[in-house]
Amino acid sequence: MNMHWIDWLIISSLLAFITYVAIGTKKHTKSVADFLAANRCAKRYLLCVAGGMGSLGAISLVAMFELYYNTGFTAKWWGMMAIPVGLFITLSGYVTYRYRETRAMTLAQFFEMRYSKKFRVYAGIVAWISGVINFGIFPAVGARFFIYFCGIPEIGIVSIGPISDISLTFASVMIFLLAISLFFVFLGGQIAVMVTDFVQGIFTNFTFLIILGILIYMFNWDQVVEALKTAPENQSLLHPLKTSKMASFNYWFFIIAVFANIYGFRAWQGSQGYACSAKTAHEARMAGILGEWRGMILALVTVMLPIGAFVIMHHPDHLATADWVNSQLANIENETIATQMTVPLTLVAALPIGIKGLLAGVMLAAFISTHDTYLHSWGSIFVQDIILPFRKKPFSTKTHLWLLKGSILFVAVFIFMFSLLFQQNEYILLFFSITGAIYIGGAGACIIGGLYWKHGHTMGAWAALTIGMIFAIMSMLIRKSWEPTVYPLLTEYAPGFLKSFTWLLHSISEAVPGINWEVGPKKFPIDSQWMYGFSIIAAGSGYIICSLAAETFGKREPHDMDRMLHRGKWAIKGEHEQEITKPVTGLKAILPTEEFTGWDKVIYYSKLSWAMLWFVIFIIGMILSIYIDFTEDQWATFWLIFICISIPIAIITVIWFTIGGIMDLKDLYHTLDTMKRDERDVGIIVDHHDLTEEPESDNH
Repeated sequence: MNMHWIDWLIISSLLAFITYVAIGTKKHTKSVADFLAANRCAKRYLLCVAGGMGSLGAISLVAMFELYYNTGFTAKWWGMMAIPVGLFITLSGYVTYRYRETRAMTLAQFFEMRYSKKFRVYAGIVAWISGVINFGIFPAVGARFFIYFCGIPEIGIVSIGPISDISLTFASVMIFLLAISLFFVFLGGQIAVMVTDFVQGIFTNFTFLIILGILIYMFNWDQVVEALKTAPENQSLLHPLKTSKMASFNYWFFIIAVFANIYGFRAWQGSQGYACSAKTAHEARMAGILGEWRGMILALVTVMLPIGAFVIMHHPDHLATADWVNSQLANIENETIATQMTVPLTLVAALPIGIKGLLAGVMLAAFISTHDTYLHSWGSIFVQDIILPFRKKPFSTKTHLWLLKGSILFVAVFIFMFSLLFQQNEYILLFFSITGAIYIGGAGACIIGGLYWKHGHTMGAWAALTIGMIFAIMSMLIRKSWEPTVYPLLTEYAPGFLKSFTWLLHSISEAVPGINWEVGPKKFPIDSQWMYGFSIIAAGSGYIICSLAAETFGKREPHDMDRMLHRGKWAIKGEHEQEITKPVTGLKAILPTEEFTGWDKVIYYSKLSWAMLWFVIFIIGMILSIYIDFTEDQWATFWLIFICISIPIAIITVIWFTIGGIMDLKDLYHTLDTMKRDERDVGIIVDHHDLTEEPESDNH
């Protein structure tokens, strides 16, 4: 065991407390809308902290450890190019605002409002398949972290039928962690998920502050710089313009990510419960604006922890620790898993007693928060978008809730089996890209066109989702079968094609800096991030072309956007701040509207100023780099200044969001205790609008 009893005490105390909190949410879950969307009662700080924690899984932390261990500070620099995109998305409420106006509880429910019932079912199936496959490695990565970090011993190896060499420790840890997540979801659905995620988010934020202080105490900055400067040429961990030889995480990775973030924003439904839980569309928008501040401490620690691990593994002052870590990694046969466990094993060897327990507590909170969020989402989607559309009348509340829980249980069993059997062979973030592309590759066009383009057509939606799905699946198949099947077949039966293909990719690589497509027998030369980008282009083009063709030849009237968004004469009382029935559109929607209070405007302009400061620094840095060949030491000084500026902001925001979140939590419970439930609010659509908009007497 790598953990002291003090570390175990910290972990068990955290688990006991969040379990107590989860049990307290059960009495508030009285309807399907409560279970699915917390009856749309959550305000900004609660949404921001809980939603952020729901997206921060143990697997996400391990993925960021992989990223920053391989890229150092340079990934932070290229991330700055996305600042204008982030500003546009958060400040305007892009997609978030209009999606909340539809009152849909799943994305495919919105698709039925906008397109058709058949397309809702189709989208639900594609989303569910993409989601559960993507979700499939979550338990495995999280369980391996705890096994290696905590030093949990192997209790035996068994074989069950055709499945051989099953680690009982690995299986047992996954079952234990999944059982906790399932228990929370079953207790109170989205209410339990959101409240426990909030508590875990507050714990994580304060723990990150402590860990950040320990890291600053442990490492001398000169030592950090010395270690980072050992990186190979053009794979710098300090100088962002000298990263062209990085295999997967150079600047093209981030350029594609920026493009994909705009296209596929809110398309991924792993946390769909949060997308529909806001009290109003304005609260949803403000939660997005606040997200930049909430993520400050996370952004710092997820960079500093892997960089600290890199220093330990590459600086002579830590040779003994590095030798121990290398000896442990040598026992891991799978190279991909060994890469994932490099940072966790290094940290457990280096961190003091108590701090190891706090970090393990954070990982436990991250595992539970993301698993209960994802279990809730993918389980709900199967019922809401594949079963429910065939119903003309709602199930009874009891039956509906049991169906949801049964579906959630099935998802848990599936991801357990997937994690037990699947052999991962690439970086986590790249696996996310291509499995997510099965759905997001086409769904992004359906969302943007559905919310903002009245000429978007059902035919275009079908085309986009189908093209994106086929492209992604073909990419996964060719990448998986390249070494054992495709490359040998091309070598034997189509050498001319292979030669031309090799020449084409190598020519592109020579002509475009940062593209490193090398054709060889081991793996397909184009990685998952590039294939994701190609699928988006193909699906988006299909949506536009087919929509225009359908409208031109089918002579269908443009969609009634006001009814779908509940604007004008279709407005519902209480759905907008100050009962505004016609929110501004176009470029004016980016600026503060009448719904903004004075404090909202302070938050808005603070976010704008902070983000633009760093984008201006990015632009100036890129321009100066044309004329000045900055050294790695000069870049190291820049990164030190970046850290020193960010730390006090992170401390302030942790305290600020804790206070705001507690106030919102009280408001959530008060609203749920006093509100009147509508049993028809279950997600059934009638003639492109929700069943709750029908006169009540017509349905009884």
